[in-house]
Amino acid sequence: MGSAVRRSIRKATYLLALVTLAASAHAQSPETVPDTIEGHLAAGKNAAGGRDNTPDFYGLVTAICVAPQRGAPALDAPAPREDPDRQATYMPPKQAFDDVYWLGTESTSAWLLTSDDGYILYDTAYVHDAEDVLIGGMKKLGLDPFKVKYVIVSHGHRGESGGAYLFQSRYGARIVTADWDLIDGSLYGYPTGKPKRDIVATDGMKVTVGSRTVTLYATPGHTPGTISGIFQVHDQGKPLTVVYSGGTEFNFPNDVAHFDQYLASVRRLAALAAAAGASVIINNQSQFNGAADRLRILADRQAGERHPLNVGAEAVARYFRIEDECAQAQRLKVIAGHSDH
Repeated sequence: MGSAVRRSIRKATYLLALVTLAASAHAQSPETVPDTIEGHLAAGKNAAGGRDNTPDFYGLVTAICVAPQRGAPALDAPAPREDPDRQATYMPPKQAFDDVYWLGTESTSAWLLTSDDGYILYDTAYVHDAEDVLIGGMKKLGLDPFKVKYVIVSHGHRGESGGAYLFQSRYGARIVTADWDLIDGSLYGYPTGKPKRDIVATDGMKVTVGSRTVTLYATPGHTPGTISGIFQVHDQGKPLTVVYSGGTEFNFPNDVAHFDQYLASVRRLAALAAAAGASVIINNQSQFNGAADRLRILADRQAGERHPLNVGAEAVARYFRIEDECAQAQRLKVIAGHSDH
């Protein structure tokens, strides 16, 4: 499928999400959510919020409420092929905060956390995109890939772990993930080289380079080893707390036990984010929190205006509520034996 077709499908799906959001607005209050498939879906869609009838997290709603994925990808899936049209989705790298840079496409995100003593790279794009999007992006920004000391891989899917081998083999970066079993079990997912097992992420682990520290938390569900993180960034010198959501979609075995695990992780991360006062929510896929679009408008920010990614603690809580409610809806579908997509 060509990139233009994919973009058209994505836009059509977003429009469907917006229509559905409008239809469900004001249907119920958050305090009285019926424990039904329809009730939880409406609550999740309503939680998108936003100003001027533009939902804050319409991409997230689309991905897990309107058209959710189901089922884990096969370990022996065909090797990813290099898409000749892939560069159509590449976007210019951007300085997101004083000490954080975004490298990505319309759908994927990698985040470079800098310090005077080196960098931490959070997620690594797809195998065939890593050279151009990550290495090329860093060089365009005047940043040295050899300064990447640690690479945090939030989970072992291709779009997050694809470039790990590149940084490990060429630049000597240490790879931190809890999904080594998933990576090791992939037969064809790493045609340019599979990363060698390195640091196993554990709950509460701190990854530190200079003055920069990321605290990792085990949030299994999206994959068995999904990890999320909390760390601080600076916006025009002002510290802000970020929560990094490690896994989102329901592309895991869709049974009650797996949804229960997913829900437990969502609720735990929501509580950790609230306790830390996180006002920024980011992740590994741009469409879920709107990072690519929000960073486009950063250049037009006026004096005294809030950073577009600094959505506030209340919006961060709504992000997790969308995940929670729509996961509950899919869990009830499993119980009811629904197989429709």
